[in-house]
Amino acid sequence: MSAPNEDPLQQEQNAIQRLKRGDISGLEYLVTRYQVRAMRAAFLILQDEAQAEDVVQGVFLHLYHHIRRFDETRPFGPYLMRSVVNAALNQAQSNARLRPIDPDAPMDLEQWLADTPDPESLIEAAELRQQVLQALKRLAPRQRAAIVQRYYLQMSEQEMAQNMQAAPGTVKWLLNAARARLRALLERSER
Repeated sequence: MSAPNEDPLQQEQNAIQRLKRGDISGLEYLVTRYQVRAMRAAFLILQDEAQAEDVVQGVFLHLYHHIRRFDETRPFGPYLMRSVVNAALNQAQSNARLRPIDPDAPMDLEQWLADTPDPESLIEAAELRQQVLQALKRLAPRQRAAIVQRYYLQMSEQEMAQNMQAAPGTVKWLLNAARARLRALLERSER
């Protein structure tokens, strides 16, 4: 196990080493550290809590079975989040083949979004959050993924290009198109 005052990066590396030796406590640490962030990213792309849970669980299960292939010289967090985003995108594309996205479906989002610390602006922030999330639902899955990666996961455009295996210009174009569509949807909702 990790020492209590050990730095989180060292704890993470130790967890990966334990997992590579077959010690399940390594996976437990990684799940504890990354599950909420992974769930938030998957949910924002999929707009479905059960599917987001399935995707995240599947990514952690895949990680457990293939951890020996992970290069410990690379940071784990971006690797995991890239895997979650890709799995969520694959699921969204599969969903699109099965059924269209319903932009008017009710959502249980409060559990996924942090409350605004300023009590006076809580209602205003909640309304804005709801408008943004409703607008996000109307974006194509690939556009949603771009917005989630850039603004929720705070990935750089270069990281996104590597993650998407796309040229930086393609990522810029995708982000610009997603932002323009999101802006148009938000302006429409204000009227």
